[in-house]
Amino acid sequence: MAEFIKASQAARLIKDDSLLLVCGFVGIGSPEEIFIEMEKSFLEEGTPKNLDLMFAAGFGDGKTKGLNHFAHRGMIKKAIGGHWGLAPGLAQLVNNNDMQGYNLPQGVIAQMFRDMAAGKPGTISHVGLGTFVDPEIQGGKLNSITTKDIVEKLTLNGREVLFFHGQKPNFGILKGTSSDEDGNISFEEEPLTLETLSIAMAVKNAGGKIIVQVKKKVENGVIQPKNVKIPGILVDYVVVAENPENHKQTLAEDFNLGYVTRVISDKPQKVEPVPLDERKVVSRRCAMLLSREKKIINYGIGMPEVIAAVLNEEGQEEYFTPTVEPGAIGGTPAGGLNFGASLNPICIVDQPYQFDFYDGGGLDMAFLGLAQCDGDGNINVSKFGPKIAGCGGFINITQNAKEVVFCGTFTAGGLKLEIADGSLKILQEGKIKKFVKDVEQITFSGKLAKENKKKVKYVTERAVFELKPEGLTLVEIAPGIDIEKDILGQMEFKPLISDELKTMDAKIFRAEKMGLVL
Repeated sequence: MAEFIKASQAARLIKDDSLLLVCGFVGIGSPEEIFIEMEKSFLEEGTPKNLDLMFAAGFGDGKTKGLNHFAHRGMIKKAIGGHWGLAPGLAQLVNNNDMQGYNLPQGVIAQMFRDMAAGKPGTISHVGLGTFVDPEIQGGKLNSITTKDIVEKLTLNGREVLFFHGQKPNFGILKGTSSDEDGNISFEEEPLTLETLSIAMAVKNAGGKIIVQVKKKVENGVIQPKNVKIPGILVDYVVVAENPENHKQTLAEDFNLGYVTRVISDKPQKVEPVPLDERKVVSRRCAMLLSREKKIINYGIGMPEVIAAVLNEEGQEEYFTPTVEPGAIGGTPAGGLNFGASLNPICIVDQPYQFDFYDGGGLDMAFLGLAQCDGDGNINVSKFGPKIAGCGGFINITQNAKEVVFCGTFTAGGLKLEIADGSLKILQEGKIKKFVKDVEQITFSGKLAKENKKKVKYVTERAVFELKPEGLTLVEIAPGIDIEKDILGQMEFKPLISDELKTMDAKIFRAEKMGLVL
């Protein structure tokens, strides 16, 4: 039977030099009260120190919450993570060679937790081939003091795959909603279940300890069997959060019933229309690539989030089922600090299973961000100079979706536009070029995509490119744009130009609805 303790006691249970498994997504699933006490213990008493940390998705606010509580020199010795961008302090420790760091695909790490639970030596996956995760390129290593190989390339049945080494954890710290007296945990207010069950099994089977932070304690029998997400036989300690601020549903909301309920209505839920800016222009062009045959889709964080709002505004949202990588299916994906949750979802599955679906080719279409692109069609979204963003689920999604669309502005850093009367005018060019001679890191391999004959497009506010067998090809330009000055003059390489170069539809650049029918 689980023991109920305070967060300060839980923090002092974590032994130095332990491997700690945690999970969360932006702000969802983060056991904030325990993390606060762990940080306090380290700063005041110097323990726990020299921890190894493993996490699939990144979680935090980019400042002080979530994984940022671990961003102290000496507290973490090594981290294996999927997304680093929300914990810049950890990334800075890696850049300074104050800790070892690995960046592996988010979905692979989630699946590793499940394979570790089963006592397997590691996880075999095709995800990561041809990217910086491939041991023939970087093997996911982030700095010079990270030397041990934890990714190998194998050939099985004539097919190249990657083998990700399993780890032996000592502790897992998780978050749920309710615990009964025996430590059975339910998730009735959690927007996601993530990989909590896999972590609990992995740690317990390795002889370690599981600590779960919850909102409340209930009597035995209150939580019905099918509502138990983490059975009490896996739970050693339960912390009932004392400060509600440390047990919010997301970083932005205390509780939103819409994230955990399904309401059937004849009328699609309306969201606020997005103003006509570069995000809406790009999102409108992306939305036009959809058809009612391409039903199951994924929106990445950032600009792709706006596509859902465009479909809603145009009355087309009901024909598609959006999914979000941590496990939500259907509904309307939330954005910002609520990202990961979906409003009025159809279903919420564990993150490892969502990535099983993705990795097997279940997505009809995926829309992801465009940060850097080179002449081979390679994309980098994971590292920019000293900034370690991490790949997150980007590699899983882009490598396996049937069709991929990268979307973003053509340049960045001060870009100003005039969008009116069906045309586009560049008032001030961005300082940073996105179409570069060589990407800093290969997060998406254009070479592999061409070998697999994948459909790939690159959509910006002024131009659309397509990855063809002969190379990256310019296929559309916006009305009002000068191809030499505004496109070729802002690229570090010269793309191929289609013999059938088209002009983007003028209705994309008008304030009124497009009248989109897919």
